[in-house]
Amino acid sequence: MKSVFILLIPFFFSCQRASETNRPDLNEIPVIDTTPRVTGIGGVFFYADQPSSTKNWYADQLGITTDDYGAVFEFRNANRPNEINYLRWSLFSDTIRFMAPSEKKFMINYRVNNLRGLVRKLKASNVNILDTIETYNYGSFIHIMDPEGNKIELWEPIDHALSKLGGHTTK
Repeated sequence: MKSVFILLIPFFFSCQRASETNRPDLNEIPVIDTTPRVTGIGGVFFYADQPSSTKNWYADQLGITTDDYGAVFEFRNANRPNEINYLRWSLFSDTIRFMAPSEKKFMINYRVNNLRGLVRKLKASNVNILDTIETYNYGSFIHIMDPEGNKIELWEPIDHALSKLGGHTTK
């Protein structure tokens, strides 16, 4: 009987210690990831023969809330659920060479951590970088080409600046 008691004491204390480490006040310190990498999709851009009527079709048929530039989709950050993030969806006339030098009819915008660090990494790997980092109140951008000839936009967002701008979003 004594050996059973001795075995249960360590089990009891290990369970208690585990529950103490799960206390909310010990886990509230946010972890800030500065690894230079893509964290998600920030936008989808494509050419349309009739951008205005095509945008209206998406609004009427699919219920997308549109604005002058296309639509903004609102979502929550998986790591920080109180933070609102945004994705821009836009159509362009093919007379506007927005995707150049790519000959493709679309461009993806990727949300990134540490844009400057990612650009250093891309340069070291001889990735075709099309321009220099441009910074606005809602984030920093740069454009690159992938090996298939797709133009890619990299965006380090400042989502709270977009929240302050307001406007209607698709949720």
